[in-house]
Amino acid sequence: MTNVALVDDHALLRSGLAGVINSFGDYKVVFEADNGKHFIEQLKKNENPDVVLMDITMPEMDGFETTKWIKNNAPDIKVLVLSMMDDDNSIIKMLQNGAKGYILKDSKPDVLRTALREVSEKGFFLNDIVSAKLVHMINKGETTGKETELSDKEKEFLKWCCTDKSYKEIAEEMHISPRAVEALRSNLFEKLDTLSRVGLAMYAIRNGLVKV
Repeated sequence: MTNVALVDDHALLRSGLAGVINSFGDYKVVFEADNGKHFIEQLKKNENPDVVLMDITMPEMDGFETTKWIKNNAPDIKVLVLSMMDDDNSIIKMLQNGAKGYILKDSKPDVLRTALREVSEKGFFLNDIVSAKLVHMINKGETTGKETELSDKEKEFLKWCCTDKSYKEIAEEMHISPRAVEALRSNLFEKLDTLSRVGLAMYAIRNGLVKV
C-alpha cells in the first residue's frame, strides 16, 4: 500500500481527490493539509507519506517553498505536482525544488493513477511535458554523453533556460541577437531530443550545469 498526502487549499478538491485515490486500491490518503505549514504540522502527527500530491498556489507556504522544504528535510518523500499552472517557469521551478512529477488538474483519473505509480516505483513522472528519452535518462541516473559535445554558448544558454527570463532577455544577457538565441534553442531541441524549454532546463539540472 502506497501512502499519499494531499496538500491543497481547496477542501472540496481534496475530498474529491481522496475519494479517487482511495478507489485505486493500492493507494491510501493518510492525511490532508491546506498549505505547507499545515503539512509540516501534520508530519509531526503522522507517519511520513510515500508520495505528496502538491498544489502550487496556496496561502502562507506555497508549493514551491513546501517542495523545497521536503527536499531538504524529508527527501524520501516524493512530490507529485498537481496544478492548474502549465507555464514553463512554474514547472522548471518545481522540478528544481525537488518535484518528481508534474500533472495538471484537468488530467483524467487514469493519468493520475499512472503518475502515482511511476513516481512511487520509478521515482519520476512528467507525462508529455518532457520527452520520454529525457525522463528515462533521469530515472536511470544516466547521462547521454551529449553534455561534452555542447559549445560554451549552448551551455550558457541552458543555464539561462533555468531562470524566469524570457528568450529576449536571455539574448540581452548573452549579448547576442534574438535570432541567435532562436538558433541555439532549435539546435539544442534537436541535440537533446526535446521540444520544450522544460526539457532543456531538466537536461541542465541533470548534468550539473546549474545547482539546485
